[in-house]
Amino acid sequence: MMPIVQISKLDKYFGRLQVLKNISVSIAAREVVCLIGRSGSGKSTLLRCINFLEEPSFGIIEVDGIKVEAGEKGKGHRQLVHDVRLKTGMVFQEFNLFPHMSVLENVIEGPVTVKGMDRAKAIALAEENLDSVGLLFKKDEYPNRLSGGQKQRVAIARALSMEPKVMLFDEPTSALDPELIGEVLNVMKKVAKEGMTMLVVTHEMGFAREVADRVLVMAEGEIVEDSKPDILFTQPKDPRTKALIDRYRTGEK
Repeated sequence: MMPIVQISKLDKYFGRLQVLKNISVSIAAREVVCLIGRSGSGKSTLLRCINFLEEPSFGIIEVDGIKVEAGEKGKGHRQLVHDVRLKTGMVFQEFNLFPHMSVLENVIEGPVTVKGMDRAKAIALAEENLDSVGLLFKKDEYPNRLSGGQKQRVAIARALSMEPKVMLFDEPTSALDPELIGEVLNVMKKVAKEGMTMLVVTHEMGFAREVADRVLVMAEGEIVEDSKPDILFTQPKDPRTKALIDRYRTGEK
């Protein structure tokens, strides 16, 4: 089976600082892959390069058959980036909901304005996804009336309403109070069980161990370990992985 995401020899520089170094990895359809590592290891930058929120410096990104080479310019390149973004849903740390729009309006904005979807169809799809995350009853509320966990669940429904082939989660629970983390992780588990391909940057080791098909460990801009969670968490090969797991077991991030 062809991978749905293929990253080849990816480098990323910010000025003279190299933050991603020769990253090559494949993700299969329906696979859940968690990215773990210490802060500053390159996890979020890698995720943001996949949908070109950060322009890679070198390398190739391919998503569902759309191949984009880093460093290209012009209309053709912009169109390919646009096509990749249509294939990828993104859930951010800070929710990024429009405060002046209701929950329903937030969720239909992308399908209507970006994809040109008929408004009635977009509303039906939005209501279906809000119901899936347990928030249909909040569809007429505004973000300032929601808890952090509810905002993040709306953000997940919004991303799903773009009907992506791949969902990217950038530390989706890091901005939440501890008592709200579980409700978001439960929604993510449901999305995974429904067969969505997912790449998740996370500090939640329990989630990675339970839900991921593979765990990638990043350190200093490189993938230093790529393994199934039951092996990685019990028999880490790289000393940096072992140190990372030990830190989390003692509660240090």
